[in-house]
Amino acid sequence: MNISCEIIKDLLPLYHDGVCSVDSTKAVEEHLEHCESCRDELRAMDSKLPIANRTENLAEAEAVKKLSKRWKKGMIKSVLKGAFFTLVTVIVVLLIIYLFIGIEIA
Repeated sequence: MNISCEIIKDLLPLYHDGVCSVDSTKAVEEHLEHCESCRDELRAMDSKLPIANRTENLAEAEAVKKLSKRWKKGMIKSVLKGAFFTLVTVIVVLLIIYLFIGIEIA
């Protein structure tokens, strides 16, 4: 069976993860016996990906965490302020009704 390297390279991630069909696995293995380039590609899948700028990424993540904490604190303050002003408004309205209209609250 003569399958092009491009097709095999499309199948290699599935083969590497062990999720190919039996026929695909057989085709990939037959191809790998004769193709050094595809064997190199398969070996490359075993190596870890390099993480560029790791310290910068960690610093950015820390900044996002701090921003998230500040945002949550701000949200809690806003909710408490809203609840306080709503309560004050209700009390003022009830006082006005009680004092000026004379309706008694049971």
